[in-house]
Amino acid sequence: MKNISVILLMAAPYLVSAQIGIKGGLNFANVTKASSINSSSQTGFHAGVLLAPPARGVMSYRTEILFSRQGYDYKTNTNTGSVNLDYIMMPQLMCINISRFFQIQIGAQMAYLINAKADSADTGLSNPGTNTIMDLYNRFDFGYGGGIEINPVSGLIIGARFNVSLGNLYKNAAGENGSPSFIPKVDVKNNVFQISAGWRFGQASGNKKKSQSDN
Repeated sequence: MKNISVILLMAAPYLVSAQIGIKGGLNFANVTKASSINSSSQTGFHAGVLLAPPARGVMSYRTEILFSRQGYDYKTNTNTGSVNLDYIMMPQLMCINISRFFQIQIGAQMAYLINAKADSADTGLSNPGTNTIMDLYNRFDFGYGGGIEINPVSGLIIGARFNVSLGNLYKNAAGENGSPSFIPKVDVKNNVFQISAGWRFGQASGNKKKSQSDN
């Protein structure tokens, strides 16, 4: 408890001056190399918070914590359905501020799978060593992303980003250990295109009010 208090005290100046915001939007998700199941993109959503120090010059950075619902639709010779995946994602982004109104973002991200659902009768749960559908998946994911963000008015943020996973989605490809039909025959990875909007609080708004009062 004492260690936590020390950490909070050390972080307090950063948190006070940081810009804190909320954001949410749509996901257009799919998986790579899944022609064996005729996969197609699925629409989901994301929502969460962002934390960033005030931008000082061209370069800045940002941390986000997001809930992200993604997955894919599939169609095989014997089955049709969808796979829904819920992640907690934490992007760490480097931001290039082209102007006050336009920003380019690029960086790494980590994700942790908290829930999975497949609307298929063939779940593969009768296989030895598979007790729940979550046992089919790798819980941790990692990758990179890049996108743009615009700030048309003070506080409002509108952005688009493409996230590419580098970790395998499933522990085993189809055909290994009797995997169910919604798993492709090759290792697949998540791909997600996001469109978002949100509101950023903090020092930016305060600076604007100060400059207006000085005038």
